[in-house]
Amino acid sequence: MSTLDLFGSPEPGQAENNANPAQARMLALRDLLHHHAHQYYVLDAPEIPDAEYDRLFQELQAIEVLHPEWLTPDSPTQRVGGRILDHFAPARHAVPMLSIRTETDTEASGAQSFDARVRKELGLGETDVVAYTAELKFDGLAINLRYEAGVLVQAATRGDGEVGEDVTQNIRTIGQIPLRLSPTTSHPVPEVLEVRGEVYMRRDDFEALNERQRSRIAAGEKGEKTFVNPRNAAAGAVRQLDPAIAAQRPLSFFAYGLGEVSPQAAEQLHISTHMAWLQAFKVWGFPVSEHAAVVHGATELIAYHQRIGAARDSLPFDIDGVVYKVNSLALQQQLGFVTREPRWAVAHKYPAQEQLTTVLDIDVQVGRTGKLTPVAKLAPVFVGGVTVTNATLHNEDEARRKDVRVGDTVIVRRAGDVIPEVVGVLADKRVASTAIFTMPATCPVCGSVAVREEGEADHRCSGGLFCSAQRKQAILHFAHRRAVEVEGLGEKLVDQLVDGGVINTLPDLYRLGLTALANLERMADKSAQNILLALEASKATTLPRFVFGLGIRHVGEATAKELARHFGTLDAIMAASVDELLLVQDVGPVVAQSIHTFFAQAHNREVVEQLRACGVHWDESTPGQAGPKPLAGKTFVITGTLPTLSRDEAKDMLEAAGAKVAGSVSKKTSYVLAGTEAGSKLDKAQELGVPVIDEAQMLHMLEVVP
Repeated sequence: MSTLDLFGSPEPGQAENNANPAQARMLALRDLLHHHAHQYYVLDAPEIPDAEYDRLFQELQAIEVLHPEWLTPDSPTQRVGGRILDHFAPARHAVPMLSIRTETDTEASGAQSFDARVRKELGLGETDVVAYTAELKFDGLAINLRYEAGVLVQAATRGDGEVGEDVTQNIRTIGQIPLRLSPTTSHPVPEVLEVRGEVYMRRDDFEALNERQRSRIAAGEKGEKTFVNPRNAAAGAVRQLDPAIAAQRPLSFFAYGLGEVSPQAAEQLHISTHMAWLQAFKVWGFPVSEHAAVVHGATELIAYHQRIGAARDSLPFDIDGVVYKVNSLALQQQLGFVTREPRWAVAHKYPAQEQLTTVLDIDVQVGRTGKLTPVAKLAPVFVGGVTVTNATLHNEDEARRKDVRVGDTVIVRRAGDVIPEVVGVLADKRVASTAIFTMPATCPVCGSVAVREEGEADHRCSGGLFCSAQRKQAILHFAHRRAVEVEGLGEKLVDQLVDGGVINTLPDLYRLGLTALANLERMADKSAQNILLALEASKATTLPRFVFGLGIRHVGEATAKELARHFGTLDAIMAASVDELLLVQDVGPVVAQSIHTFFAQAHNREVVEQLRACGVHWDESTPGQAGPKPLAGKTFVITGTLPTLSRDEAKDMLEAAGAKVAGSVSKKTSYVLAGTEAGSKLDKAQELGVPVIDEAQMLHMLEVVP
């Protein structure tokens, strides 16, 4: 997608000289960059990611290099940032706050190129090694802090590099920034000291802030909004007119550079390197990133870039690259500056985590458990190191909150292995006729009713046994050892059966033949025969196991047992109304509605009947029928290996006798059933004085032993 495609053609007057396409493009780019700089620096409302701004800026630079006769003082390439706001007092920088060159080659060659340029400018050979300070490139707002006699007297934004905005009152609210510096014997504070650094917002603080903002919006408070990213939130806080509001925003600070300083201060402090200044900042009470390090030559620059890149997503704050600076102050002075940038420093970026693209469509995907997820289908865009064509919208509420529509220009974010997501929409680029997204009323895969339970954000397909998207999950759950139990039917085999089209529905399991199984990859005749025998054995089950195996949402083993005890037959469960289901012990409104909705689907009932027709059977009883309950009201915990019973068998026997089997020991535990190699649960029982029994004693309680 070209830039003109993305932002539209220049307005009349933007490119008056249409006789020369290159000059027309240059004028259009200048207008675009002025506009976006104003949105970012003045209004705190960025419309495009940094990576897109950098691309436009570099395109303009390339045209001006080819045609230097067109260069004018008002070009964005001739200044650092936008103009200051009228309502902040101007603050002129004693030493200009210049930006540094950006190396957009995110591979090793970016560091190699910088090292080669430095050595060339210094007249060094290929074997000469230069020492550099390598630091993180924080994603926040640059600030100049001026101290006189050790007291903070002014804090100013970068502004246009020459004049910034006086934001002292807001900066004073940041606890990490010292109001007064404490000298030491080795580090007396210069009479005049300007420390430069980055005001930023931690990711956890940003999420908490946005959560508070969402609550205020939901409460109907006027003028509130959520923020696109931590950088945007930090910039907005620093440039708040009301310091009381700024104080409510959780801001942090890192020091990384020097502005004006008293003459001979470096000599008096015996400072000859950039790293020594960073160490002095730490002595005076400024936070300095622990990731700052001195490295030597291109090889160590590359290693640093790779190491930080690998740790980038685990950092508690955002960065978009690293910064290399020649460590020696004498060599920095020798290298000097070119136009608006120092020759002795460069920012080496990582692949952008945010980019712009267009929403081509919004699909609704169905997961293995029936969850419906809206997914934006995107025009391909390179972000976070990969080409992205899909981004999750999570659920209907999130899609509505962000108001993502087909045709929108959106900001897409991908960090590390995180699933790409849409984080913002450029609403002013929207076509007026676009429709608001709504979730479908039925599953897009099988047509079953899509339900959203009260208190939940997600819609789900109610056709669990029938829906092909949930087929594998349904089969694996049905074959689980606590359901009907088909020994040997694992995930890999189910994948082969479903992906190969051997089975399409759950009852197809019981229609499998030896030939179909034996033809599967890595499936010998003996293994195939064992699966068939296991399937045959699984036909004889119990009603609770069968009901649990159906995979009805919210119906676990305990609920399945209560349903079987209360109704006695599967037909009675299937025919029960919501009110009748609510009469079952431990079944509440959500569970009752889930069971009723499941059996109201004709195709779910059809699958059940087909399973019965295939021979799956169990003993049924009259409603409420129950045998003796000698252990009713007792709670057991099982630990260790029992002599003759598996834990599941022991659990079934205890529950059949009316006991509850818990997973942890407490004062309410009646008995702990312990086998060999019992662990911490046995220790806990002994600590609390809970009676400990063995298998024989349990069987005696059940009156199984004469």
